Amino acid sequence: MMNHSETTIHYIQVGDYYIPDISLPQPSKPIGKWGRLYRDFLKDHHPVRYNTLILSGQLWDLLAQVNEQAQDRLDRIIAQMAAAESVTEDLKADDPMAWVGAMNNIRSRAEEAVLRELIWEEEV
Repeated sequence: MMNHSETTIHYIQVGDYYIPDISLPQPSKPIGKWGRLYRDFLKDHHPVRYNTLILSGQLWDLLAQVNEQAQDRLDRIIAQMAAAESVTEDLKADDPMAWVGAMNNIRSRAEEAVLRELIWEEEV
């Protein structure tokens, strides 16, 4: 004896046809820069996984999670690199242009590391 769970499928009429009224869950979190980059990576390089995530309704949550992880990792890398290279508030006060240049350089390298690690899923 099979036990079937109660499921009700609602239909809508489109012209002469009735089609299932299916909707995906509404996204609750923003996906941000890193989530958009990861979405594009999945779409271009892993289309089957991308479509599976869309159809299961899990894509948006995954992208929001990747965005949070990438932003946290970026902040940590920037702080570590700034400390290692002595880019401090003292430098900012003494030579603001040198501080801006150093921080831009650090941010660029940190973003590249996050792209390789979390977005493009490369081994580091």
